[in-house]
Amino acid sequence: MVFEKNNKASSSSHVLQIPREDTPLLAKNQHLSSPSKTFANVFIAIVGAGVLGLPYTFKRTGWIMGAIMLFSVAFLTYHCMMLLVFSRRKIESHLKTSEISSFGDLGFAVCGPVGRFAVDAMIVLSQAGFCISYMIFIANTLAYCFNYSKSNPSPKILGLPPKTVYIWSCFPFQLGLNSIPSLTLLAPLSIFADVVELGAMGVVMVEDVMVYLKSSHVLEAFGGFSVFFYGLGVAVYAFEGVGMVLPLEAEMKDKAKFGKILGLSMALISLMYGAFGVLGYFAFGEETKDIITTNLGQGWLSSLVQIGLCINLFFTFPLMMNPVYEVMERRFCEGRYCLWIRWIVVLVVTFVALLVPNFADFLSLVGSSVCIILGFVLPALFHLIVFKDELRWHGLACDGAIIVMAAVFSVYGTFSSMLEILGAKA
Repeated sequence: MVFEKNNKASSSSHVLQIPREDTPLLAKNQHLSSPSKTFANVFIAIVGAGVLGLPYTFKRTGWIMGAIMLFSVAFLTYHCMMLLVFSRRKIESHLKTSEISSFGDLGFAVCGPVGRFAVDAMIVLSQAGFCISYMIFIANTLAYCFNYSKSNPSPKILGLPPKTVYIWSCFPFQLGLNSIPSLTLLAPLSIFADVVELGAMGVVMVEDVMVYLKSSHVLEAFGGFSVFFYGLGVAVYAFEGVGMVLPLEAEMKDKAKFGKILGLSMALISLMYGAFGVLGYFAFGEETKDIITTNLGQGWLSSLVQIGLCINLFFTFPLMMNPVYEVMERRFCEGRYCLWIRWIVVLVVTFVALLVPNFADFLSLVGSSVCIILGFVLPALFHLIVFKDELRWHGLACDGAIIVMAAVFSVYGTFSSMLEILGAKA
């Protein structure tokens, strides 16, 4: 890493002055966040639709193996998030500047244009992957609520599968929502979406307990090595929020407490995830479906929860896609708003959602591929480069082990997830 080069870039080059991937999501303001607000922001940034696939994942991996994997991923995710924070603090203290406000900025400061490109590529793929999973969830859930029944297990709408009809029905509305240049108007919808998701999780967990008390299932504790990478991918997806760590830390008033707040948030989220996954699997056993809400039946309460989650993800879609637009518009339109790029991206996301049959399988694919690289490989690599002259042998070994193991897991996990998806289609 050449600090002199980065110092010049931060003061005179346009590279760090143009819009960045975090700009619309967490705009800078004069009021720094309190510890309680930072805790809430971390919670909102991490908790997402991935939790809905955890009970099915526990069915595949076994509940003890799934829980161990979940807590291990939570700890490693926290560790790598803090590596990013330490790397940013070290560079800023050396350069006497505060220009590094996002993951992409850190990548540029450490590795130049190559580092920024690597982060940009992973953010585009991961955020688009999240939105593809949203489309799959919405379409499959609406089809289950309004079309499927025991007497008609393979319904058609105008000769087409319900999933296809619902995805294309969302398409024109998403074009409109994703055309909005600023997310200010969507901010209240973001809060609504998070409230709906937490409420739905609470309802599902209560239903799980009631079902479990009335029935008994043969439960598997360990699913074997063959499903290890599948579970790892879903767990990594569920905790993906590394791109928001640096903006959140930058906005905290007492930055010395950020590590403790982040650790407390991750501990609470992992416990909540673990309880949600275990209860769902305990309640339905081998009948646990890839989207746990479809196990609740087709009563009014179940339908209300599922439709609420669909509304949640429908309005979360443009929020999650905005980092993609920021990267694309910065690289191809010099940071200017570009409607046709946004519409093409929405079209591509829609086409991919049509091709993927299973919600949880796709979570595993996204988690195993881009999320592992973004959440583990790049933070450890940047930390290793920044602190290479100060780390002792165990520090070097730790960063190196994370990079190598995460890269191996990513390759094998991606291959395994692709086999699952292709097998499900066949």
